[in-house]
Amino acid sequence: MHTKEDIVVIGGYGYVGRTICARLGERYPGKVYAAGRSRERAERFCHSTGGKLRPLEIDIRKPIPSAMLNSVKIVIMCLDQTDTGFVRECFHAGTHYIDVSANGSFLRQVEQCREEAAAHGATAFLSVGLAHGLTNLLALKAHQLLGETDQINLATMLGLGDAHGEAAIEWTADNMGARFDITQNGRQVEALSFTDGKTFDFGADIGNHLAYRFPFSDQQTLSRTLDVPSVATRFCLDSPLVTGLLAGARRAGAVRLLQAGGLRKRIFRSLGALHFGGDRFAVKTEARGRSKERKPALAECFLQGRDQSALLLEGREVC
Repeated sequence: MHTKEDIVVIGGYGYVGRTICARLGERYPGKVYAAGRSRERAERFCHSTGGKLRPLEIDIRKPIPSAMLNSVKIVIMCLDQTDTGFVRECFHAGTHYIDVSANGSFLRQVEQCREEAAAHGATAFLSVGLAHGLTNLLALKAHQLLGETDQINLATMLGLGDAHGEAAIEWTADNMGARFDITQNGRQVEALSFTDGKTFDFGADIGNHLAYRFPFSDQQTLSRTLDVPSVATRFCLDSPLVTGLLAGARRAGAVRLLQAGGLRKRIFRSLGALHFGGDRFAVKTEARGRSKERKPALAECFLQGRDQSALLLEGREVC
């Protein structure tokens, strides 16, 4: 029987993965692996930590050696996936799995492997992060404050001054024209990114911002886990001007320039190098329904913070 003590962070030398690795490496030196397809990048990053982290070359798109997960207690996934092959390998090895990605359709596939994970003593912890992590918790809190909830509206605001990774910027651009399913009045209906703007009050020092529909996975899971007839999630940046320009680009079809062509990577690298605006983020939940006394009611919860990748929260709750 192998003793499972290691922690493997897939995408561990990327923007989000580096933060996770650094925190875990301080607490579990020598037991945390920064993993990815590039051995060179993994080694360079681990060297910068003074040996607290170890490098690991792994390509999750290909079958992995059967013994690779024998000593791995937890895998933390920071990359998007299209199928559950690697996740199921973790389950069969009895390795716990944490996913910080935001692909709702993929997360539903993982949920369907529940019995397979349980049969091997493994657990999957999904929807971890800011939008589809903290938003889920705020939605639960607002829901609990009501006697009955008919509708939940969520909004996430990110600061343009924060050091968003290139992959995050690319993911945002790829989803600006996305069509996705939401639950509305108990039925599945199709929504389109950067449409149907709604104004949210994110609290003191931030105030009101217009946010638009966006395919975060929380709106697809909360309707089921909280049994709420209507759930919607919207997104904006701390700059109303830039948010408006993105919405205008979608309406004009200009978003296609960010989704195809030889300039794609160059544009994303340029955007990633721009740090104008603030580094503040905020999330807001509005739950409408009836109070425990059966009267019409609204419950609101919000949270503010800085550096969303590290989630160094300076939050307070208003309900």
